[in-house]
Amino acid sequence: MFRTGLVSVSFRDKTPPEIIKAAAGAGLSCIEWGSDVHAPFSDTKKLAEIKKECGANGIACCSYGTYYRIGQNTDSELMPYIEAAKILGTDVLRLWCGTKGAAEYTQAEKKELYEQCVRLAETAEKENVKLCLECHNNTLTDTADETVKLMKTVNSPYFKMYWQPNQYKTEKENLDYAKKISGITEIIHAFNWEGDSKYPLGSAKEIWRKYLGVFGNGTVLLEFMPDGKIESLAGEAAALKKITEVF
Repeated sequence: MFRTGLVSVSFRDKTPPEIIKAAAGAGLSCIEWGSDVHAPFSDTKKLAEIKKECGANGIACCSYGTYYRIGQNTDSELMPYIEAAKILGTDVLRLWCGTKGAAEYTQAEKKELYEQCVRLAETAEKENVKLCLECHNNTLTDTADETVKLMKTVNSPYFKMYWQPNQYKTEKENLDYAKKISGITEIIHAFNWEGDSKYPLGSAKEIWRKYLGVFGNGTVLLEFMPDGKIESLAGEAAALKKITEVF
């Protein structure tokens, strides 16, 4: 019911071949490639090499983790990311919405963001890709209610969400957010953080089964290791598979 994978930015100090080898060895099936270090949109040769290496190791590219910010980047700046995603073999792009938390936006500023989101969704439809916003701190989608308002306004199957728990909020708050966007969520990022502290995913099996139970199926990606080491990937992947095996 759940496809399990990895976010490449978990290991910014490793090369794509090293990450692919580790992911395959851990029994994961897909990778989200980050545009900042591993898969810059300007390096088409490297993008093609990543796709080829992934294919040779039975790994899919499930998504392209861009650092395009709606409200900061222009509409035209999105196209190189879309073209890069297609080279990698994915139709899912991760974007961030805004440069500050929802509570800091004026109504006029929100209106501008909404209008750009509508335009970008139209571009996504033309290009047959999905633009997905991360529910990240210090962006417009840092609260469930603001996210729902935005998604209802855009109202496009080509404009969707990611979900991840917020380490500074309670289990109840995180479950509430998950429930409100479960029907429009494309990808889930998995980790076990409490505030600024990081712990092995295996010690959070029960809460993660509650979280994933809200969604029922989908793609769930490990994001960062508790100790930052690629050697810990096998154990974290095993824990994720243990969590998802009940579905």
